[in-house]
Amino acid sequence: MIFISQSGLTDPAREGDWDAWYLEHLRLMATVPGVSSAQRFKTTTPGASPSLAIYSVVSADVFNDPYYLSVRGLGEFLPLIDRRYYKRNLFSGLDHAPQVADRQCMLVADRANAAGDIAGIAFTWLKCAGIDRSTPYRGLAVVDAARLPALDDTIAVYRPASPRMAAG
Repeated sequence: MIFISQSGLTDPAREGDWDAWYLEHLRLMATVPGVSSAQRFKTTTPGASPSLAIYSVVSADVFNDPYYLSVRGLGEFLPLIDRRYYKRNLFSGLDHAPQVADRQCMLVADRANAAGDIAGIAFTWLKCAGIDRSTPYRGLAVVDAARLPALDDTIAVYRPASPRMAAG
C-alpha cells in the first residue's frame, strides 16, 4: 500500500526550517514497523499541494502502531499548515512507492476513474483505500525531468526534495 501526505505552509519564511524538520521526520517514519520507504517531493504546479510525502506501508494497521502514533504528524509546523493543501490518503495498487532519482520527477494525476495512459505516458493507477479519500484514483508516473512532455494542468509535476529513506 501507498500512503501519501500532501501539505503546504502558510508562512513561506519557514520553508527552510520545514525542509530540515522533514528530513528527520522521514528518517523516523522509515523506522516505523511496516513502513519500508519514505520520500518527499515538491512542486510548483499551480493549484497542487506544494509538498508531497510518499510512504510504502504494509497495511493500514501501521497507523495504529504505538510507535507510529508517537512520531507521526507535523510537529511544530501544524499551526502553519495551509488547509487548502492538506490531504492524507492511503492507496492500494502498489506494494512499494516508485523509485524516483534526482534527475527524475513524479507525475501525479487525480481522477474519478483509472484512466490509463495520459499524454502518451504510462501511469500506474492507485485506488484510494482510506483516510481522507480526497480522490477516488491517483495516477503516478516517473519520468526523466529533462524529457518532460507538455502536460495539462490536471497533472502535477513533483521533484524529489529528499532522498528515499528505506527501512533498516
